[in-house]
Amino acid sequence: MGLTEQQKKEKVRGLRPIDDVFFEVLAQNVEVCQEMLRTIMEDENLIVTSVVTQSDERNLYGRSVRLDALCVLGSGAKVNIEVQRSDNDNHLKRARFNASSITVKDSEPGTTFEDVLELYIVYISEFDFLKGNKTIYHVEKVLRETGEIIDDGLHEIFVNTVVDDGTDIAELMSCFTKKEVKNSKFPALSSEVKRLKETEGGVRIVCEVMQKYIDIEVKKNNVEKIVKMIKKGYSKEDILDLDYTEDEYTEAESDLLQLI
Repeated sequence: MGLTEQQKKEKVRGLRPIDDVFFEVLAQNVEVCQEMLRTIMEDENLIVTSVVTQSDERNLYGRSVRLDALCVLGSGAKVNIEVQRSDNDNHLKRARFNASSITVKDSEPGTTFEDVLELYIVYISEFDFLKGNKTIYHVEKVLRETGEIIDDGLHEIFVNTVVDDGTDIAELMSCFTKKEVKNSKFPALSSEVKRLKETEGGVRIVCEVMQKYIDIEVKKNNVEKIVKMIKKGYSKEDILDLDYTEDEYTEAESDLLQLI
């Protein structure tokens, strides 16, 4: 039995901007992304021309790459925004992996290294994993011997919601942890949160993305079960007879090949 409209609205009302499902829908709004990035990157003239979200191109950059929001700026540079609530990974290496994957995917054959894209990684977390008691950290390459910053086109920015240094960035981050956002400094974010939570169309969009996340988790669990069955010697016919899909079986085979 499906949820009633009221139950759906209650479920959506409990979401916050930092929650994966809700952020993915928020990020589809170019004005919201532009407002966020203007604040985080402290550039009032920054322009976002388009955004690719996880639901738009879930497999474009591979199953291991997070693409909560990949923004294209007016300058031609790209910004990958990721929200992270789980503190169970090496976040610096995760950011590095995603940056490498995006760079390779966005480089056409024959591209000279001079033309490799300018890429910003904006990593928003619900914890201060760098433990410097700062709201925002900028990671750049530095020549150890001279202290000179080297610009190779990759810029990493780590922001968290737990440290309040009294800046507009910290105020924006506080909005990420609230179920209701009403802040005159961030009108695009406030307006979109209200629309997604209080209109029938907004609730429907959030619920559709929520269902995609559920379906992906179910498929992931099924693939893991199939991998175990293949290792135990089950035939393809036996596995498909258990109501697993051809697609799930193919993905399990692919995962096994990567382990060889």
